[in-house]
Parts: sequence; C-alpha cells; structure tokens
Amino acid sequence: MLLLLQLGFITCFYGQSVADLVQKAGDAAAYPNHDQLIIFDSTNVDMQETGLTYIVNHTLTKVLTNHGAIDLSAIKYGYDPLSAFVEIRKAVIYRHDGRIIELDVHKTLDYPAPARAIYWGAREIMLETGRLEPGDAVEMVMFRKGFTYALLSPGEDDRYIPPMKGQFYDIVEFFGNYPIKNKVYRVTVPKDKPLQYQFYNGEAQVSCWFENGKMVYNFSKKEIFPIKMEPRMVAMVDVSPKLLVSTTPDWNAKSTWFYKVNEDFGSFIPGKEIGDKVNEILKGARDEMDSVSRLTHWCADEVRYSGISMGCGEGFTLHKGTMTFTDRCGVCKDKAGMLITMLRAAGFNAYPAMTMAGSRIDYIPADQFNHCVTVVKLHDGKYHLLDPTWVPFVRELWSSAEQQQQYLMGVPEGADLATTPVSDPENHYIKIDGVARLQANGTLAGRITVTGEGQSDAAIRGLFKSSNRTAWYQNVERELLRLWPQAKVSQVKYTDPVDYQKYNIWIAIDYEIPEFALVSGNMMMFTPLSAGEIFKPYQGQLSFETGMKERKYPFRDRCSRKVEINESIALPAPNKMVQIPLSVAKSGEAASYQGSYSVTNGSLIFSGKSVFTKRQYEPQEWPEFKAAVDAQNRFAEEPVIIEL
Repeated sequence: MLLLLQLGFITCFYGQSVADLVQKAGDAAAYPNHDQLIIFDSTNVDMQETGLTYIVNHTLTKVLTNHGAIDLSAIKYGYDPLSAFVEIRKAVIYRHDGRIIELDVHKTLDYPAPARAIYWGAREIMLETGRLEPGDAVEMVMFRKGFTYALLSPGEDDRYIPPMKGQFYDIVEFFGNYPIKNKVYRVTVPKDKPLQYQFYNGEAQVSCWFENGKMVYNFSKKEIFPIKMEPRMVAMVDVSPKLLVSTTPDWNAKSTWFYKVNEDFGSFIPGKEIGDKVNEILKGARDEMDSVSRLTHWCADEVRYSGISMGCGEGFTLHKGTMTFTDRCGVCKDKAGMLITMLRAAGFNAYPAMTMAGSRIDYIPADQFNHCVTVVKLHDGKYHLLDPTWVPFVRELWSSAEQQQQYLMGVPEGADLATTPVSDPENHYIKIDGVARLQANGTLAGRITVTGEGQSDAAIRGLFKSSNRTAWYQNVERELLRLWPQAKVSQVKYTDPVDYQKYNIWIAIDYEIPEFALVSGNMMMFTPLSAGEIFKPYQGQLSFETGMKERKYPFRDRCSRKVEINESIALPAPNKMVQIPLSVAKSGEAASYQGSYSVTNGSLIFSGKSVFTKRQYEPQEWPEFKAAVDAQNRFAEEPVIIEL
C-alpha cells in the first residue's frame, strides 16, 4: 500500500487494498468489447540537477476476456542499454478466487529485442505471468533510469544523463489499447528549472507544489477509453489525450544545441576521398540546383539503409561523414550527415534538421522526432529541405510524402519549429491516355499510356525498381492482365526507369482484348479501359473506402495529386447511343473531379480530371474528398451501351 501512497493514489485509494480495487473495478459486462482493464497506471519521475531521471511505473491490469489473458501472459518492456537501465521490482497476480501470488522478479529475462533494418543493440525484458483467467489481475512495479535515445557516452554513469545536460522532457500518452480507470503522472524537478507543459486533446487535473526544495507537478485523468479508429486517420497520438513536459526554454535553444553538438563532434568534416568523389559527381553540373540534386541523389541511392551500432555518434549526434562514406550504409541521420558532408565539400552551407515522420510535432519543446534530414542554404538566402532517405529513385529532392510535417533545423543562428509546405498537385500528376478501336465482335485493340511526375512517378516506377530487368515487361503486362486475363499484349515501351533524374516515367502498352465488350444481339455494353481501374494502384485516392458519411478525425493520403484521363474509342459503324453516363462536376478547395463523355466523328471520348490538394485533410473536408472519389468510381461502375 505504501507504493500506492507514494505514487499519488492517496486521494483515490486510501483505505482500499489492491484486492479490493480489483474486485470493484468491473468486469467484461461493464466494459464490453474490451479484453483488459487498466485499473491504475501511475508514473513517478524524479529529475536530478544533471537531467538524470529516476522513474517508477506502477500498474494494475485486470483480465476481462480469454484474449486479454493470453495477451497478458507475459510482460515485455523494450529499452536501449546505452541510455537506460530498467528492472521489474514487483509483480503480483491477484486471482479471481482471492489467491495472491507474488512472482519471482529474478526470473525476468533480458535479451536482444527483435529488430529489422536497425540493429542498435536494443534489448527487451520479459517476465512470464503464466496462465491467467478472466477476473485475474496483474500488479507491476517497473523502475527505469535514463532516457529514450542513445547518444555519446563518455562514462558509465553519464550514459543515463540526457544529451542536453540539466534538461528534461517527456511525452506522456494518456491513452492506450484498453480502458484506463485512473492514470497519474507525477514529475519532481529542481525548483530553479521551470517546467513547461501542455495537455493536448482533452483535459486533465493538474496541481503543483513545493516539496523538499523541489517543485512537484501532478497530472491525472480518470475513465480513459480507447478512441475508435477511422480508416486512414492521422496518428493516434495526434488525436488522443497526451501530455508534453519540458524544461528546455524553447525550440530555438534546441536548434542551437543540435547545431553545436554535431559541430563539436566533427560530424561533417570531409576528407580527401569525399572531396574527390564530390568533384567527380559535380563534373559538368549546370548550376547550384543541379549540383544539389546530384549530391542528394547520390546519397539517396548509394548509401544503403541499414542501421548497425557504430560506437560514438548515436541519436542526436550524427556519425562522421567519413565513416558513412566508407561503410556506405546507415539510417536516416547517416544519409543526412553524408549529404551535409558532401555539400560542405562542394562549398555549400548545409546543416542537419529533425522531423517526425507519421505524426505531428506540438509546440512544447519535447523531442518529438524520429527522422533526420538535411537543409542547405542557397543563393536566394533561404534554407531548402533535402531528404536522401526518402528519395531513392524519386525525382524530388524533398519527399512530398512529408508535406505538412513539422521540422527543426540545427543551424548556428537558431531556428523555430517550422512546417513543410503543401506541394502543388501538378507536381504529382498522373496522365492516362488511350486510343483504341472497338470491333463489332466486342474486341478492343489499341494503346494505353501512363505518365507521372513526383510521388506519382515514384509509385509507377515501382513496377521496375524492385525487380530484375528480366521481369520489367511482365510487371507492366500484369497491370492489364489483372483486369482482363484474356488480354494479349503485343508491345510494352517505357522510358529508362533507372535514369529517373533525366526522364519522368512513361509507359505504353499495345494490346488486344477479346470479349472486352459484352455483345448481345445488336447491343454492346462496355466501360472504357481508362474509366475502369487501369493503373488504380497508383492513384492513392481510389484506395479510400468512401462508405463513411462523416469523419471525426483528420485523415491523410500519401501525397497531393492530380489525375488526368483521356481516351478515344473508335466505335463500329453504324451505331446508336443507348446509354452514356451523365457528366459529373464536383468542385471544392480540398478535392474536385470532372468527368464526361462525348461522341465525335464516330468515336467515343472519355475525359476525367481529379485534383487532391494536399496530404493531410481536416474532418470537414471529407465530404469534398469523398464526392471526388465517388464520382471517379461512378464512371468505373456505369457502362456505355450502344446499338449496332
């Protein structure tokens, strides 16, 4: 009971045993459609002057269903031994029949964590709880000291002190996969270190007081339920209750620190080999943008994404460019550091920047980063974003799949948090053009072409970049056979998919499709090839399920996009139009679509144009987005009928 009192539950649970809490918490009938119930989740953080933190997390979880029992049969917790120490200090099972079983925490297993692509020595601890049943509960007390990211480690004890010595931050999720009856987060900081905080996406009870010469902040919230997810919604952390705390004054302070820690380490000093390689790459470069493009794409294509432990220089401190140049592998920060080193060798002012791929960065200066990129100052006096991690075989220098995303530059003059701009849909167009002739027996023969730019180019180029040259023809042919297995492809042409910097993608397919049109007597029914689902996988908007009438949360596509479709089909003569789908015009600022049929000189002309203006949309923009997608889908579903 003492631990409960220490961790902030004196008001809630004074006079109640843990067994009482389990019994009174409720069961599966009280929490339908949930497998577990978190009765309480309490975290107590004690910050030292150096920034070192001691953290105790105390939880009590009740099993509601058999699925919940299986999920709780083992407790797992991941950590990085370079920057954190963790141990399970207490584990108790409260059986539904009143028995209390204390587990032997010395049986905790500590082993390398499962990993893919990044192998930095992360570890995982696990304690088996064994077979549980609905009504059982598990109480856990976990101790941790240190921080999340590994950086330079000059000494055994220093490894647990965060990189910005004397500073502290935390990102606390007040949500989870299961209901939480009570959640408390308490942090104690030196009184001379003011703590900035903000609670997002909801409200919490907040209090603070002096205690033993320190300042104590207490945040609590009751009856927290999981949010019902919507398809293609933004990250859960962007819409669910969360707390950000930080002693760092502002983002400018973080920016200058990030700049200095890498300059002091010497991350971007080019050697002779790098200088020679830069001269080789830039031979014949036309201007500064051509030079920047060449160096960016070299780092994107020639440095393999594979994270291995490389000693000093993890986390915020980037490995030296000379190391990455030798190894030709690394993660995002290594690719970014390699590009910075090469740009500096070429005479550019270049620096690192941090961003968060997949979710929003809020304004309290807590380190909400998972990705490193590059910025370069050009002759226009402005910094320009470059991302060698996200642009292998992509014609962009900064991936527009990262638009509307926050970032922080590590520059000598300091910088505030900024947001990447929306990319014009025209930069990511798809154009589908067809010319064909329909025979009286229902056979369609002709050519269909597709071109793309930007992110659309990258998507279509995937037909080539992930397979051997011997499979390229079949990959393109399969796009037609996917819809019309009886199709006969006589020729496939395309621009060199490897030379992506010179050519945007262009593919042409010459085909003949027997029984394309349904023929019955003197009637023919068909849907033009381009009005159907040809090249659908490369039109991201068509992957949206539009059955929802409204949305509660923001949603996102991969990128802004423009789609233009034009097809001319010469019809067998004589003919008479029986049914042509009506024209559609859905206009809007977020999304729009225009589609129509016409008949000219014996040919049926189909035209469609859709525009999707950004990557991330607000809930109120869903009706426009939905209407545009539904309109395009309608032309794929409504056939043309002619009489011969």
